[in-house]
This record gives sequence, structure tokens and C-alpha cells, in this order.
Amino acid sequence: MKNAGTALYVHVPFCVAKCAYCDFASRTPRDPAEMSAYVDAVLAETTAWRDRGLLGDVSTLYFGGGTPTLLGDELLHLVSGIRQRAVLRDGAEITVETNPETTSPVLVPALAAAGVTRMSLGVQSFDDDVLTTLGRRHDAATAEGVAGLLAGSGMRFALDLICGVPGQSMTSWRDTLERAVATGAGHLSVYPLAIEDRTPLWREIAAGRMVEPDPDLAADMMLLAEEVLSAAGIMRYETANYARPGEQSVHNSAYWTGVPYIGIGPGAHSMVAAGEFDRIARAEGWYAEPWNLEPGASTAARVRFSVGEDIVSYVHQPVRPPQVASFLTAEEVGAEDVMLGLRMTAGVDAALVDTAGLGTVMEELAAELLVEFADGRWRTTSRGWLLGNEVFGRVLEG
Repeated sequence: MKNAGTALYVHVPFCVAKCAYCDFASRTPRDPAEMSAYVDAVLAETTAWRDRGLLGDVSTLYFGGGTPTLLGDELLHLVSGIRQRAVLRDGAEITVETNPETTSPVLVPALAAAGVTRMSLGVQSFDDDVLTTLGRRHDAATAEGVAGLLAGSGMRFALDLICGVPGQSMTSWRDTLERAVATGAGHLSVYPLAIEDRTPLWREIAAGRMVEPDPDLAADMMLLAEEVLSAAGIMRYETANYARPGEQSVHNSAYWTGVPYIGIGPGAHSMVAAGEFDRIARAEGWYAEPWNLEPGASTAARVRFSVGEDIVSYVHQPVRPPQVASFLTAEEVGAEDVMLGLRMTAGVDAALVDTAGLGTVMEELAAELLVEFADGRWRTTSRGWLLGNEVFGRVLEG
């Protein structure tokens, strides 16, 4: 693969309020001083990764959360500080996630001046009843107004949408899709609602006060999304992502194509070549007391790791060893690369499938009309797209 550099993700774990479906590492900040201290901690961790030699060729930078724009002016300080510490390629995509209630006509041009090239707006729905069910803090009119602000500013922007919400109708969903198209967004992410344990929605369903999402209805909504968006020239390029020509997310595509990535902040995940991880772990003493990480790089090809999600301990000690480390063998890496490749509509090259030893698995999936082979590449069928979790699980099992 051509050198794709490193994808850098910066986590901002603060939100105005926790949404009813959210299990991400985020919460409401206690006060502005906590957010300022958090930014300082993130910059300290970034400095450590720079000094370890992993931020010398950053191809894409993404600020996610949480709601990064809740930081206000501190976000400008954070963006500037990251750019001073990481060597970004010319023209690198720099994305900031935002929500309608924290996107102001002052902040947007300030972010553009700081180098941000793209914003991702968490709309989820243009139906106020659906927004209430999801526990969102904005209404449809506010979301449309902010999308108009982004479009008028010249900032590239994306929208996130959720379908399969209890009480959501096909009519409501079609209206949301059409209004999303009308905003002029270059990129749309469309996700079926997942009920995560211990979230407010999970408790409502467990108590019998709300019906569970209907997976068949969610599948019909995903099909409708593809129909409406493709008719508008917004084509699906990954399981849940659609883009106008040239508007695909560079950062997310890095995750799906095996590009190494560094995650900054509590709960953020990283993946690097095993040799790189081993070099750093030995230099930092992670294999010794008191950390005692298991040295597995001798049999691994890649390492995935993260730090804990507790914000207070992170601010107190932002530079520390990972609490979780998974050493992936070459065989596991091959299966993962094939699985991720199948998320893309472009599919995966037959040579990669053969190298991973998954030819038989693909033939079995093809017999069940879940994947197909054409022009030297394996791709999911429409049925396989909707049953993606089954396809991906079987590929990983080998």
C-alpha cells in the first residue's frame, strides 16, 4: 500500500447533555476550568506521541466526541496546539464534530481560519418527535438553520442521521432524508439505532415503556436511504456512509483500509504496527513494573490499544501506558483487513482474500448470496450489506 501516513483522532468527552442512546465516553463538564484543564492534558499527550516519533506524517486529523464545539474558544487553542505538535501533510483533512446547539456564526469562521476544513453535524433527524425520543437538545428548525450557516460559510460539512427509532415512520424518515439532501451537505452517515446497555433508551425498553426497534423496519429505512440519496447523486461508499463525488471522509476511510491511527484522550483507540508499539513500550518501560504489559510483539503484526475512559484521572496523568493492548497476528490482521474492505462498496481485492486464506469463506458467503465476485474483487450484495454483521463476523472467524 502507498504510504498513507497516520490518522490522528482527538477525543473531546464533553456534551451539553447525554443523549438517550449514547454510551460513548462523554459527559457534561463541571465548569469551564475543567475543559481548559482537559485541553492542556490533550496537548501534553500529543507532545508525548510526537516525541515517540508517531506524528511526523499525519494525513488526517479528526476532533470527535462528545461535542468538540462545546469547548468554544478553547477548541481554537486545541486545534492550534495539535497543529503545532503534529506534522500534517499539505491539504490534510481536518474535521470537527459539532451539534446544532453549539455551532455559532462566530465559531465556524474562526475554525476555518485555524485550519479546519470540514465539520460533521449531528442532526440525527428532522422530526422533532424523533429528536425528543433520542434525547437530543435541538429541534429540526435549529438543525436546518445551522446547516444553512455551514453551507453559507463555504465550510465542507457532513450530517449524521439515525433511523429505526421507536415511533419513527417511513414518512418521517423520507422527510428527514429529503431535508438532509436539501441542506447541500457533501456527506451523510446513516445509522440504524442501536440500543446500548444501561442507556436511558435501554432502561425505557427494559421497563416496558417503549417498544424495541424493529430490525425489519430499520432495514427498510436503510434501503430507502440508499434510494433517496443515490437519486440525489449522493452515493453509498461504505456500509453506513454516503457522499457526493469527492466528499468521502478521508479520516474514516483510513480506519477501513488499515491505515495506522493514534487516538488522543480517554477512551480513544489507537492501532500501530507491532514493531512500532514494541519500540515505544520498551523505551517507556511499559513491560516492566508497575505496568507489566504483556510483550507480544514478537508474534504480532499490529497492536490495538487505548487508555481508560475516566476524565479526572486522565487530566491528572495524560501521559501513561495503555490500559488495554491487543496483539494481532498476521492471520488476524488479514481477516480484519478483508472484513473492513467488505464494508466499502468498492470491496476487497481477491489477492488480499487469498493471502488471508479466506477463499473458502467467501465462496460459502457467495453461495448464500451475501457476497459476489466481479472484476477481481469481492463485494457484499445488497442482502449482504443489510446483513453486514453476519458477513463480518464470519470473515473474522475464518
